[in-house]
Amino acid sequence: MTLYALARDTGEALYFQIARQLEQEVLRNYQPGDGLPAEGELAKNYGVNRHTLRRAIDELVDSGLLERRHGKGVFVLDTYLDYQIGQGTRFTENLAAHGMQAEDIVHKRQVIPAIHRVAERLKIAVADPVVWIESVRTGEGRPLCVISHFLPAVKFRNLENLYEGGSLHALLKKEYGCTPRRTESLVTSVLPQGEDARLLSMPQNRPVLRVKSLNLCSKTGEPVEYAITRFRADRIQLRINP
Repeated sequence: MTLYALARDTGEALYFQIARQLEQEVLRNYQPGDGLPAEGELAKNYGVNRHTLRRAIDELVDSGLLERRHGKGVFVLDTYLDYQIGQGTRFTENLAAHGMQAEDIVHKRQVIPAIHRVAERLKIAVADPVVWIESVRTGEGRPLCVISHFLPAVKFRNLENLYEGGSLHALLKKEYGCTPRRTESLVTSVLPQGEDARLLSMPQNRPVLRVKSLNLCSKTGEPVEYAITRFRADRIQLRINP
C-alpha cells in the first residue's frame, strides 16, 4: 500500500476516512483470503497511531469485509453469494447468474431405511427404503454447501445408480417424469455436524445455514424429496422467494 492523505480539518473522524479508503483499496486490489499488511505498517501509511487504525479496521470487520485471526493478522473475507431459494431453485443456475462455474461432487449414493423425521416428511413408514444422495456443491472450486437428498426408493427405482452428479431434479424429470416443486424451506443457524466441517473446508466452531426443504411432484402433489442443505454461512446469503 502507498501513503494516503487524510483531511484533518473537515470534522470527519480520521478512522472513518481510513475505513472508507481502506475499503476501496481492498475491493480493488485484494482477493478473499488475502492478508492485509501489519497494523503498524498501515498506521504508518495513513500517518495515524495504531488505536485510530484499529478503529478503522473494526468498522470493516463489523461490515463483514475483514476478519481478525488471533495471532495471524487481518484477512479479507469472502463476499456473500446471493443465493435464491424458490419453487424451482437450481444450484447451477444460481451460480451461473453470478458468473461462477458450479460443480457437484457426489459423496454418498445408497438405499437406507427411513428414520422417523424422513419418513414423516415423505409420508412413508419408518424403515421404508429411501434413496440417500449426499453431495458437495462448489463454486469456482470452493465448497459452498453439502446437500442430503432423501427420496422414496419405491418411486425412484435404481436412482442411486443412475445419478452421477449435476441436477438431480433434471434427472427426475427425464427418467421418472417427475418435476419436483418446493413447498417449504426451514432455515436455522447451527454448528457443522458429522463430516460437514471437513467437506466444507471450514472450522467446527463456525456456523452453517441449514435449510430443510420438502419437494412435491408437480403432477401428483405427493412428497418426493426431503432435502437438508448446509450452506457455509460466511459465503452464502439466502434470498427466500415465494
